[in-house]
Amino acid sequence: MSRAGGVTADEVFSDIAADYLGRPGVAYGRIWHNDGLKVNDKIFAMVVRDQLVVKVPAAQAAELVAAGSGAPFEPRPGRAMREWVSVAAIDPQRWRQLVADAFDYGTALTAKQR
Repeated sequence: MSRAGGVTADEVFSDIAADYLGRPGVAYGRIWHNDGLKVNDKIFAMVVRDQLVVKVPAAQAAELVAAGSGAPFEPRPGRAMREWVSVAAIDPQRWRQLVADAFDYGTALTAKQR
């Protein structure tokens, strides 16, 4: 497991996830063999192979990739998902902001579906 400042990706994510527990429609648990967050049954953030993976608007995902601060998320090699980005560097403040962005996006998407 990767460590930044003595903490693992799972520890940082668990700390961030705690801020979302108790919010309407939010669930935390195992997703595809990883710890993750859902809002209204839609995944918005998880840790995969010690990287934060979030679902954000496609334009934001593209900006993160272009800036070199993220990579397209590929659940299987060669199958990049355009609204999903993975962030390798464990940065609690940056991860907290990305999870917040993903939560807002996931909440907006699920509100449109209702």
